[in-house]
Parts: sequence; C-alpha cells; structure tokens
Amino acid sequence: MTNRGRLVRQTLTIARRDFTATVFTPLFLLFLLSPLFLIGFATVGALGGSSLARGPADKVRILAFVSPEDGKLLTTADGRLRRIFRDSDAPPGFTAERAGSDAAKQARAAFDAKDYDASAVLYGSLAKPEILYASRGTRAADYLAQLAETALRDRATGGNAALSTATKTPITPSIASRSGNNAAALIGVTGIFFLTLFLSGQAVGTMAEERSNKVIEILAAAVPLESVFLGKLLGMFGVAVLFVTFWGTLISQIGHFLPGGGGALTALAPAVGMPVFILLFCAYFTMAYMLLGAVFLGVGAQASTMREIQMLSLPITVVQMLMFGLASTAAAQPGTPVALFAEIFPLSSPYAMAAHAGNMPEIWPHLAALAWQLLWVSITIWVGAGAFRRGVLKSGSGRKPFALFTRRQLPAISRNAIDTSVS
Repeated sequence: MTNRGRLVRQTLTIARRDFTATVFTPLFLLFLLSPLFLIGFATVGALGGSSLARGPADKVRILAFVSPEDGKLLTTADGRLRRIFRDSDAPPGFTAERAGSDAAKQARAAFDAKDYDASAVLYGSLAKPEILYASRGTRAADYLAQLAETALRDRATGGNAALSTATKTPITPSIASRSGNNAAALIGVTGIFFLTLFLSGQAVGTMAEERSNKVIEILAAAVPLESVFLGKLLGMFGVAVLFVTFWGTLISQIGHFLPGGGGALTALAPAVGMPVFILLFCAYFTMAYMLLGAVFLGVGAQASTMREIQMLSLPITVVQMLMFGLASTAAAQPGTPVALFAEIFPLSSPYAMAAHAGNMPEIWPHLAALAWQLLWVSITIWVGAGAFRRGVLKSGSGRKPFALFTRRQLPAISRNAIDTSVS
C-alpha cells in the first residue's frame, strides 16, 4: 500500500473510531433530541407570553352609541370590512349600543368601564360622527370613521349587497422576485450559521479529553498528527450529518401536515434554482463546519481543563457572531464591496457564498469559493496540528504545510492496532 493510501486509511480509521464513540452512547440520544427541549421551552414561553398579551387584548373594545337603525348598519359594515384583515391586524371587537339622551356622556363614561377597555367610541349621526379615542386608539378611531362612511354609503345605495364581482386568480411569476432572492439568501446564511454553531462545538472537547488521559500521545506516535486532526474532524462531521439528516427528514414530513402543506417555502426563490441551492447549501455547510471544527479542535488541543476550553471558545463564538452579521449584510446588499469582502474572507466565506447563491445566478464563483475554503480548512488543520506538536508534545517545529499529502515513509499500522491502543 502506498504512503498516501495508508494515510487515508489511518485518517478514516480515526474518523470511524470517533464517530462510533460518539454515536453509540446513551448521551447521543439526548443530544439528538435536544432540539425538542429547546422547542418545548420556546413553546411554553410563547404560550405564556401570548396568554399575557391576549388577556388584556380580549377586553379591548370599540363602541358606537347610535340609534338602533344606525347600529344595524354599522354592525353589518363591520362584518364586511373585517374580511380584509388578518386576525393579528384586525381592529378590536365592535359593539353598537343604543344612544341615550346624552350620547356624549355615555361615550366618555365608556372609557371608565370595568368590564372592558374602550379604545375608541363613536356617537352622533353617521354623517357627522364624533369619535373619542384613548392614547393608543388612533387606528381604532380611523376604523370607526371608515365604518361610519361605509354604513352611510350602504344606506344611500339602499342595501349592503356588493356592486361588483371580482375574479381572483393566483399566478406564479416566471422570474423570481428580488424579495424571493433575498429571502433565500437570508435563510441560507441563518441556517448554516446556526447549524454550524450548534454542532461544531462538540469538537472542542475531544482533543482536551484525550490529551488528559494520554490517548493523544499514543495516536501521535502511531499516526501523523495531521491525520489525527483530520480524522477527528471527519468523525465529528459524520455525527453532524446524522443529526441534520434526522431532523431534516422529520421536519420535511411534518411540513405535509401543517396548514398549506408547508407552502411557506414557496416564497423562497434562489437565483440559482432550488435544487442547485440545496446542493450548495450542503456544500457550504460542510466547509463552514470543517473550518470552524478545525479551529475548535486546535483550541481543544491547547486546553487542558474545561475552564480553559470555555475561555478559549468564547472569543471564537464572538468572532462567529461578527461573521454572521457580516454575511447578513452581504445577503442584503449583493454586489457591494462589503459583500465581496465577506465572500473572500475565510471565516465568513461559506455564509456569504450561500447568500450569493440566493442572489446571483452564476455557478462558477461557487466552484472557486469551495476550492478557496477547502484550502483554508487544510491550512487550519496544519496550523492546529503544528501548534499542538510544538506547544504540547514539544516535538520540534512541526511539519511543512500540506505534509499530509507528501510522500514519506510511514509505519504500517492497522485499524485494529489503533483501536486497541486507545481502548
């Protein structure tokens, strides 16, 4: 077997070892189902917040103190006008009550009622209505004015029947809109960022754990350190792919049972087309994970305690937040110098190029970007391995760049030997 083939075999052996050591444990099931806990907490918080908000909102009313005839006209017009509002945008509930001898006094007293909170109150004739409104009742007052206008027109025309019949036909534009492009770009940036940040953090503890129990020294003596780093990175990436596949399949099936069959995704219109956009999303997620995972591996290799890991991980997370902000700006401003910088800078390149796929139809920039990002993944692995060799193992100045791909004599070591040495 050639040296390069032996390197590949040893790298894949370490990747398989880390993958099985992570997946075939009871804790992995908790990790796999951890989004359920987050969704549960978010749902409970949302329900609690909506209950608090809905409690006062259910008591808000707009009222009209008018004659019984005008009250019927207003109630009919209110039922017709509310059809154009979504539930979240609809005005407060409307109530028409009989006006007494002093309608103005009734209207003012409505704001002091204990059973409801009056937002706006109308009284007087429909031709010249008087409208009182509270501090946040400006829109409710406008609605009451339009309601009086509509009711008066219904009286003038002799009824409330529609005078026209509209034909509504849905249509799908043949050219994707700019808003659809931007939506796809922002979804790409946000999806890659959160998946990478959530999944790549598990790589930081692997090197520190094996450094503390001296396993890393056995591996470094048997396998080139670059192969150890790359193998661990591939093993953790396999765990991430399993996680994304599980939840992606689950969400895709749940979408069929949601109202509209998950049709909200039809608003996404990436410039490169949806199939190509999905492929590029997967490719850029791979590059973002490999790059950030390599950085976390290097950090974990330098840390010997959990406190050190936390102290070193925080700056990386802050930098990633900055990269997310930069890539989001690039998604909103395609073709600008800021977008070009975000697409070239290694840490933000996967996110910004995912946004590029949403905004621009050209394919060739993505081939160049993937090659550029792969180069930086190799550099990051080499730098992390060299720093570990010099700072921890104290064994020289490190290998030359890309030593992983050069021909040199390597000890023949089998998959079973590695597994036995670290078990």
